Order: sequence, then C-alpha cells, then structure tokens
Amino acid sequence: MACDLRKHHFSTLAASARLWSTTAVGFPTIPHGRPAVTRHKRSFGEVSRLQSGRYRVRYSGQDGPRISAPNTFATKGEADRWLTVRRAELLRADWTTTVTGTRTFGDYAQTWLTERQLKPRTAEHYRGLLVKQILPAFGSTPIRSMSPVMVRRWYSTLSPTTPTLRAHAYGLLRAMLQTAVYDGEISANPAHIRGAGTTKRVVIITPASLDELTALVTAMPARRQAMILLAAWCGLRFGELTELRRRDIDLRRCVVHVHRAVTRVDGQFVVTTPKSAAGRRDVAIPPHLIPAIDSHLREHTAPGVDALLFPAANDPSRHLAPASLYKTFYRARGEAGRPDLRWHDLRHTGAVLAAHTGATLAELMNRLGHSTPQAALRYQHTAQDRDAYIATALSQLHTQHLQGLPTPHAAKGPSRKE
Repeated sequence: MACDLRKHHFSTLAASARLWSTTAVGFPTIPHGRPAVTRHKRSFGEVSRLQSGRYRVRYSGQDGPRISAPNTFATKGEADRWLTVRRAELLRADWTTTVTGTRTFGDYAQTWLTERQLKPRTAEHYRGLLVKQILPAFGSTPIRSMSPVMVRRWYSTLSPTTPTLRAHAYGLLRAMLQTAVYDGEISANPAHIRGAGTTKRVVIITPASLDELTALVTAMPARRQAMILLAAWCGLRFGELTELRRRDIDLRRCVVHVHRAVTRVDGQFVVTTPKSAAGRRDVAIPPHLIPAIDSHLREHTAPGVDALLFPAANDPSRHLAPASLYKTFYRARGEAGRPDLRWHDLRHTGAVLAAHTGATLAELMNRLGHSTPQAALRYQHTAQDRDAYIATALSQLHTQHLQGLPTPHAAKGPSRKE
C-alpha cells in the first residue's frame, strides 16, 4: 500500500514537472499555453519581459484605460527610454495615442475665442473670419496634423483682390496656432509665411484741404456740421463721435473728453471703451471751433448731461447709424468737389493738420489716441503744398552754401565718429 502511495506521489510530481517545464530561454510556460512574463514595476508605467525575450510597455491613459506601446522592444533599456519619453509627453498634455484621439483645430479655435476678452466688434470680426475663411479648410483637421504645406496651400486660395481680409484671416490663424504652441497642443507653429499678416495700403489718401473742408461743412445739414469739425480738427473716430454726450464737452477749458465709443454688433449698438488703451484721452479743441460747438449744444443737443451730441435724426436717445450719416455726407462731399473723400479720411486730415503745426510724434499719438508709433505714422500724410515748400527750402539751402553763408551741418556732408 505504501509502495502504491509513493508511486502515485512520484507520478504527480512528474506530471507537474512536465506541465511547468522550462523553455530554452529559462522562462516557464503556464497552463493553456499563455506566455509567462516578468514585470518590472516603476513609478510610471510597467515594463514586462515576454517569453520571447522582448519587452512590452504599458501605462495608464489620460482617462484611465491601460495603453500598450505600439510595438515591443529588444532590450529593457529601449523600453525604459520609450516610457520616459511618453511620460514627458503626458506631462505636456501631448497625447498622441489612437485611444484618446486628437483635438481638432475647430474645437481649439472655439475655446480660443471664448477665453479671450475681446471687444464686441473684434469678437464679431474674428468669428466672421473663422466661419468664412478658416474653418472650411481646417475645422475638422486634427490640430497636430496641420503642417506648413497645408497652411501655404490654404493661403494661396484666399483672394488677392481683398488683401486686408486675406491678411486678417492669416493673422488670426497664426495667433491661434501660436497660442496652441504655448498650450502644449503642438510643438511648432506651422503658419510662418513672410509678410502674409501685413498688407500695403491700396487706396492713396489725399487729405482734405482747408478750402475743401470749409465747403464740406457748409454743404452738411446744420445738425451735422459740428460733427465734421470735430472729426477733422480733433481727429476723432466715428464711434467716438457718436457716443459723445453733453458732459464730454468742456467749453471753458476747450477740451473734449473721449472716454467711450459705440459700435454696432449684430444690429445692436454696444457702448464700450475706445479702440485702444491710449484711445481714452482728452483732446484740446482748437479755439476757433468753440462758437460752432457752443451753437450746436444750444440748438441741436437735448437737455441733460447724458444727451447725445449727434444722435439719430428721429430719436435723440438713439445712436446715429453710419448709413444714416452717409446719405448726407456723400452728397456734401460731391458738392465740395471731393467725391473720393471717405469719412475716415477726415481723421487723416486732422493728423496732417496737427503735423503741420510742428507736433512731435508723441504729441500726435496722444491726440489721435494711438498706442504705437506705427499706428500714428500710418495716419500722417504730406500735403502737396508742403512738399513744394520743402523743395523751395532745399534750393535756398543750396544758394546759401554757394554764397558762403552759414548752413546746417548736414549740408556739409555726414560727419563720422572715430
């Protein structure tokens, strides 16, 4: 009996030995033919050695599921390095696995707009550029797959006949993609076309002369004449003018306070701040305008400190719409002999008039409400009579030199510092 028990015991051990036989590489085979693994625990992820001798990497995904590397590795060092790189990508929120998917540019663009504190008109302009120019090409495109080639191809489809619209659309796309770089969504900005975000002035602007300006004011209805004067002599924008109220005019100090502006968004008037931080300013009124403005306040402005100076024709509490003004302005500019003059050109005229007085660039920036010199310089133009005056002065300089009279040092040639 004891002999039978010993035989049964040895046969069981033999069966177990066959079942758990060691392979040539020293790794056992578990029942049902599944490969055994040796796991190496880490603070992030897991590296496992398979029966084949290769190494498998797994880690926890962004939303919890375990994700395996797309391939196995010949050495543990390779597996460790791959896992280290993947962890760095995780810390940058740069998830590129097929499990979690890739964010589209359209989704990112909507988030970008929502997070920006934009003026109503600017937000409306950006939305229009997105819907009409950008999203049809990139709305459903994974943001990480956008390449310089794709951006250049898209840019080439934008019409060159509308250079400002083209530049604005490209500028918005580039700004969004640059923020995506900062957010870690992409590693580099694919929008880098030289000069695509800028545009050259297409319309050559000729500011109004003083005679033309006088004729324009005379041709306008009486209730709009002061508006022309403030636009030209003080350089105010249309939205700044139409939000002026009685309390903004200080006749004693000859100052107009420009602290607000109005814009039209989705058919509604929205009162906001001026265009830029520097737009909030106090502008000195040329003394010769005071009688006309005083008359306007007495005859064409409703009582009360909050009364609009230039309201709609049939409702003194409602802002003036551009279309309503243009009906009379277009007729008046024709009578003044300047059918090409646009309303905004009156602001250009104000810049030129101020520059002719010898105002410095800083003074012009303050008067026009510009925060950068480039913006102020864009509104300065040289009148034809001024250019002729400069030419005459140059000839006088040459004559003085020939006669041996003192001339500015610049006429003797450039000096050179050693």
